[in-house]
Amino acid sequence: MNEKSLINKNLKLLVICGPTATGKTSLAIKLAKKLNGEIVSADSRQVYKGLDIGTGKDLPKGAKIKYLWIKKFGYYEVEGVKIWGYDLADPRHSFSVSQYLKFADRVITDIQKRGKLPIIVGGTGLYIKGMIDGIPTVEIPVNSKLRKSLEEKGVHELYEQLAQIDSLRAAEMNSSDRKNPRRLIRALEISMWKVTHGEKDKKTDRVIYDVLQIGLKAESEYIYEKIESRVTTRFKEKLKDEIAGLLKNHVDWDTQSMSSMGYGQWRDFFEGKKPETEIIRIWESEEKKYVKRQMIWFKKDKRINWFDVNDTNYPENVEIMVQKWHNTTNG
Repeated sequence: MNEKSLINKNLKLLVICGPTATGKTSLAIKLAKKLNGEIVSADSRQVYKGLDIGTGKDLPKGAKIKYLWIKKFGYYEVEGVKIWGYDLADPRHSFSVSQYLKFADRVITDIQKRGKLPIIVGGTGLYIKGMIDGIPTVEIPVNSKLRKSLEEKGVHELYEQLAQIDSLRAAEMNSSDRKNPRRLIRALEISMWKVTHGEKDKKTDRVIYDVLQIGLKAESEYIYEKIESRVTTRFKEKLKDEIAGLLKNHVDWDTQSMSSMGYGQWRDFFEGKKPETEIIRIWESEEKKYVKRQMIWFKKDKRINWFDVNDTNYPENVEIMVQKWHNTTNG
């Protein structure tokens, strides 16, 4: 058996996941202080430079990115805790899961080498799954020519084409994926690569960490109230000005970054099609739908230990579990 297939109890990886608005980052900061940890964001929106308010980076005023060992990746410091994974990409360009995993591998390895605990925090399930289990299709290369030929097609046509080539992959897509042209094109890209090469998914030889997954949850009503409060706060923090600045810096509405929650909803306002009040209503509604999709994703993973944030003792109960796991080693 390959030794990388064995869990190494000395390579700890703590994951704090769950839907938006459950206080994942604040909990992670508290645990990082107690356990000498550093945070790695697993949020597909926070990877973009300049998308700060709408993505909830909540950085201290005047915070500047710092570097330890490589200029390509840096960290911010919040309450004395290093947070990695913000500002990895230019918002004018796409950023793939493969790129995220390459970044996360390097950062987590470095955190562990410095004797600290890496804490993955976020609500992007695919990023977290990639770190824990690997994603066999992640190394299948981009086909620019194919993407160019597909970019003018509508989602219905893309889905029908995928169903003809790979009916199983098409059937496994949820309703959100079926309406997302970028995900449909990637699915077609993967399926066509397999047809051309006659191969199964590429396998990646990954380090198998000793992982503890903590999931935060709450009743829908509680999360919805939090979402409405967040939307109001981010609007008051001048999200519109942030978006206007991005557009001024040649970030197009059709880019991957501007499809992010809290950004894409504003297109109709900036194009004079809908009033501000309507945009805010739509934004709140889309955030609530997103929470449902997140929970569907995370509930599939039976390894997650769930804690209700409305339980007043939940931080202490999480800490007890984490401390017990953290103190267990091969030795």
